[in-house]
Order: sequence, then structure tokens, then C-alpha cells
Amino acid sequence: MRITELLKHDTVILDLKSTVKNEVIDELVNKLDKSGRLNDREGYKKAILAREEQSTTGIGEGIAIPHAKTSAVKTPAIAFGRSVAGVDYESLDGQPAQLVFMIAASEGANNAHLETLSRLSSLLMDGGFREKLLMAETIEEVILAIDAKESELASEAEAEAAPQTEESTDPSAGKVLAVTACPTGIAHTYMAADALKAKAKEMGVDIKVETNGSTGVKNALTSREIEEAEAIIVAADKQVEMDRFNGKHVIIVPVAQGIRKPQELIERALKKDAPVFRGGGGGKSDGETSGKGTGFYKHLMSGVSNMLPFVVGGGILIALSFFFGIQASDPNHETYNPIAKALMDIGGGNGAFFFLVPILAGFIASSIADRPGFAPGMVGGLLAAQAGAGFLGGLIAGFLAGYIVLGLKKVFDALPQALEGIKPVLLYPVFGILITGLLMMFVINEPVTAINAGLTNWLQGLSGANAILLGIILGGMMAVDMGGPINKAAFTFGIAAIEAQNFGVHAAVMAGGMVPPLGIALATTFFKNKFTEPERKSGFTNYFMGASFITEGAIPFAAADPLRVIVSSVIGAATAGALAMAFNVTLPAPHGGIFVIPLVNHPLLYISAILIGSAVTAVMLGFWKKNKA
Repeated sequence: MRITELLKHDTVILDLKSTVKNEVIDELVNKLDKSGRLNDREGYKKAILAREEQSTTGIGEGIAIPHAKTSAVKTPAIAFGRSVAGVDYESLDGQPAQLVFMIAASEGANNAHLETLSRLSSLLMDGGFREKLLMAETIEEVILAIDAKESELASEAEAEAAPQTEESTDPSAGKVLAVTACPTGIAHTYMAADALKAKAKEMGVDIKVETNGSTGVKNALTSREIEEAEAIIVAADKQVEMDRFNGKHVIIVPVAQGIRKPQELIERALKKDAPVFRGGGGGKSDGETSGKGTGFYKHLMSGVSNMLPFVVGGGILIALSFFFGIQASDPNHETYNPIAKALMDIGGGNGAFFFLVPILAGFIASSIADRPGFAPGMVGGLLAAQAGAGFLGGLIAGFLAGYIVLGLKKVFDALPQALEGIKPVLLYPVFGILITGLLMMFVINEPVTAINAGLTNWLQGLSGANAILLGIILGGMMAVDMGGPINKAAFTFGIAAIEAQNFGVHAAVMAGGMVPPLGIALATTFFKNKFTEPERKSGFTNYFMGASFITEGAIPFAAADPLRVIVSSVIGAATAGALAMAFNVTLPAPHGGIFVIPLVNHPLLYISAILIGSAVTAVMLGFWKKNKA
């Protein structure tokens, strides 16, 4: 499949109107939407912005390649926008982007589509080709230039594949290996690989690059190649298999450095200017990591993010069971209903909710120590849950298990090479589970359970000004980063309160989380002149997202105007949280938005709290934002 089968006349903008990143993204998303390539404009834009949050797709040299792989794409496509003046795209080299290619890959895209989309990155590495795109006067010239360049690359690939009569590299220089990967696996993965290969060829260095892209691992490194290599470059923004590099000099950098600094990385590899990697996290170089998050935050978010599907799925099933009656799942209660019991069994403490603390702990440990940490973390989390140590116990179990396994890796590193194969299947799980389990049972669980009991008593004793203050804090936290770590911390606290049988706290949490999208929706309705036409259309969908307790609906607006939107949202959300606590509202369901409001003890007061908070946000935005229409 050719690139020009995905980039068509109706997805090209030769003269981008905006010079601001988020507005350019809007222009290209609208172009794809109007051309019929998307089935959910807002869903696709959200995926694009989520990718930008991980790291900018402005790669430098005047190029930006925003991209996303999502079910919001109906047909795989490429949109191209050109700005001669340049777009302030937060590029890695600080230069404005003049050529912006937006890649839309559908969730079920086949390999042919994905390989074609990724091939675009190879074309853009050529400065002469970029100049042709800048000089093109018509859309037809753009299409023809891409087609010609793709044919040229295909011919070069055939020539390289033919038997070589001369050795093109300097054998004395040594063999360098590299791995490239980005979260989406469409653009940056291959651009980094191309940059490293091109620079190695220029330097006369023998290199092999493994790509971890959307179509899977390509050009995989063999154990013999790893053994013979001088050093390995890992340019990645997502986790790749690292234990195979144990004992080798490994340079670990973000994928963008593979694109921007290939010569520096290759020179470092040849000099072995990197730490010797010790399986499970010992190979970080110069304080750099392969992902955006680091340390405590990164590991915590791994646990919380993997726990959330159990919270949402299980929570909604629990809420549905309550519709038959709060006690309808109890066979001994007069309101008993077998459907309610089935829903509670699937979603509640014997089903999805049973896994909350173990999953939290397991993925925290896995983030720290890779796969060997998962089993000890899961077991530690289970022991914490069974002892009543709750989420706090799960957090401790996850970090404890992760660092115990890291310690075991260092201890067992002294064992003979012949025993290398039994470490992950025998030594790490046996000793990791044993040590974590013993510490949880005899050291951690009892004091943490006591802390949990104290927290429960404190929550149950909250009243008056103290309860309102907690509502202000938790409600405001839900709107600070709208789905980020602060939001998730407040949400997790609310879930812990439900577990402690205090249902007022989570009522404030959910009210605060519903306000940002609802407030923005109201603002776009009643203060239309403050928003562009695309923003007004997007604002309407926020009615549904806010009603469903999906705070992330506000993210595109916050990204475009962070100060006004975030401050207004936090104040409105804090107001809603305070009112929910002041009205003594209780909410037994952990998720569901408007659909679980019938389950609260004071539904009309709860709706009032949410609407008042949303109105505060809307009015602040209405008076604070500048006119746009």
C-alpha cells in the first residue's frame, strides 16, 4: 500500500490558518472528520492530545507528526498541513513546525496500513524532500512529490537487499545494537531507527536496529548479536524487553533522542559510555528514562491506571444491583432479588472489587521490577486486603515487592551463568513471594490495619466545617489535572472511604469530577461568543461526558487555555464537593455519574450541588475568557 492511498486531496491543507499547536491540531482533526475518516471526532482528538501529553510530536527540523491509534478512526488516513510562517509546536529543537502530518490509525488497522503510515517517517528524514513540500504550489504537487520519494526509497531498499560485494562498514569499529519504540508505534519508532541507521552508515559503523512498532517487533535482536555487541542503545518511550541486555553497556534515552542525536548515541555506544545493565532497572543512564513519568509517580500511576477498569466496571455493576434495593443482593433480606445478587457477586467483593488492592500492588511492583515483580506484588496486595490494610496496605505491598525483587536480582547476579534460565521462573517468584508475604503478615499489615481503622473513625466523625473542608479539597483535586495523578489520588481516596463504609466522601469526589465538563458545556451554551465554532460543538458533548462522570472531557479546553479553564474548574468543583458534604449526601456506588444519583440519600440536593458547582465554573469562564466570535 502506498502513502498516497492514505493521504488524499481532501485531507491536505496547504495554508494552515493558525500558528498555535492546539488550534492546528483542531484544524487537522476537522479536516479528517469532514472527509469522513473519523467516526468520533472528539474521541480521536482526545487520543491525539493524550499522545502529546506523553511527549511532544514536534520532532524538530520543521516537522510535527501528531498521531493516534484509536477506535475513533473509521478509515486509516493521513492529514497534511503546511505553514510557511511556522507553528509554535513545542518542538524538540525549539524551531517552529512548518510541515505537520497527522496520522489516524484505526484500532483494528491491518499491518499493511500500519506499515504504510510508519513509512512516512522515513521520507521526512530527507531535507531535500521536505524542501519540495514547502515549495509545492498545489495539492497535486504535494501528492506527486510524496509518491516519487516513496518510489525512490523502495528502489534504495531493493538495492540494499541485493548481495554486497564490498564491506561498507569498518569492522574495527565494533557492532552497535539499538531498540526503538514509542507508545503508538507508528512514527517516532521508525524515525529514530532511520536516523540511527543513516548516521551509522555515514560513520562506517555496523548497526542493527530492532523496532517495537504497531505491527510488532521487527528485526529482532538475537542472543548472539547481543553477546557480541559493544553496547546497546534503547531509544524508547514505552517498556521494552530489557533483561536480555543483562551485563551489557546499555544507553537508555527517550525515543526523541534517537531522532535528534543519533551520532552522539552511536559514539557513546562505541566508547561503552554507559552503565552496565543489571536486569530490572539498573541501567538508567544520565538520569534519563524511557518514559515520561519517573520514580514514585510512574510506579503509582501504573498501579492506579490498571486498577481503574476494575473500579469502573465493578462499580457500575454494584450500582445496578442497588437499583433493586440497597439490600436486594442479600438472600436473607425481604427485598432479595437473584439478579441483584448476581450483579453484586460479579462487581463486588467476590468479583471485580476483590482484585482492586492486589492489582494495584501487582502493577506497582511490575513497574519497579518488570515482570518478576508482578506475582510478589499481587500476593502482597491480596494479603493486605485480607488483613484489612486496604489501599494503603496495597501501596506498601506494591513498592515493597518491587524493591525486594530488585534486590533479589542483584543478589542472584552472582550465580553461575548456567542458572540464568531458572531465575525468572523459580528464584524470583519463590523468594519474592516468600519475603514479601512474610513482611506483609508479620510487619506491615497490623500497623496499617490500625491506621485504616483510625482513618475510618475519623471519616465517620467528620461533621460541620471539617466535612466541608474535606469536600472542598477532594472536589478541587478532581479538577486540577482532570484524570491525572491528583484526580486519581482523590478518586482512590473516595473508593477507600466506600470500603470503610463512609459514603459521603465519594459523593463529594464524584460531584467534583462531574463539574469541569458540565461547567464547560454550560459556558459554551450561554457564552457562545467566548468560544470558536469547533469549541462550541465539542462543548455540547461535554454534557454527556460530565453526566457520565468522565472528567477528561474538559482536557481539550484546559490544554487550549489552561489558566482560565483549570482555575475556573477547580473553584466550581470545590464548590460542588463542599455542598455535597454540607448536604450530608451519601453515595454507595463508586462510579456512574447521573445514572447512580437515584441511589443517594438526598438526590435533589446532590443534583443542586453539582449544578451550582457547574454554574460557578461556567460563569467564571464566561466573564474571564476573551471574545472569539
